[in-house]
Amino acid sequence: MTSTTTPTTLVRHRSLGDHTWQDQAVCNPTEYNPVDPETFFPGPEDTDKIATAKALCAQCPVARACLDAALEAGDTHGVRGGLTEEEREPLHTRIVERLDHSRVNDTLAGRDIHLTKAERRAVVLAAYRHDVPVDRLARLLKISDEHALKLYRETRRAIRHRRIAEDAARAATTGDSADQLGRHAFGTAA
Repeated sequence: MTSTTTPTTLVRHRSLGDHTWQDQAVCNPTEYNPVDPETFFPGPEDTDKIATAKALCAQCPVARACLDAALEAGDTHGVRGGLTEEEREPLHTRIVERLDHSRVNDTLAGRDIHLTKAERRAVVLAAYRHDVPVDRLARLLKISDEHALKLYRETRRAIRHRRIAEDAARAATTGDSADQLGRHAFGTAA
């Protein structure tokens, strides 16, 4: 009996300023692929055009890069990454808080990719936990060494406060708090 495995597809995130992914897009008209660009800009009532655009996007090897580019650039027109304007609208409002750990890992590996605020915080936390030097964090996030050091201080403080809060919550639930003295804690009066 032979076993077959499906190859895992590696997510390739766009580097900052990288538009080479567009060359691989199915919507890119070529001599051998005469796609009408207007297909991707249907009116709200053009259900046939919407279905056609989504079918083409479903075949596209760079649909995720296209969607990311549309969200990161605030592009609200047309079908991008297989989603219509209306379908992307909630994603546009939440893009700032997107947290994709593969993007965080790629950044820590030295790739120059666009990060959301949540992903930048995750990079700082991961770098802090893995003892990444301040100057390397500064290069990864394209900030000054002083700013990177400030982010590390804020991270250290947040971790310390979180531990204190967790210890206090644990003590409150188990009754082991040092602040709670019972009537027998002082012994008996003489």
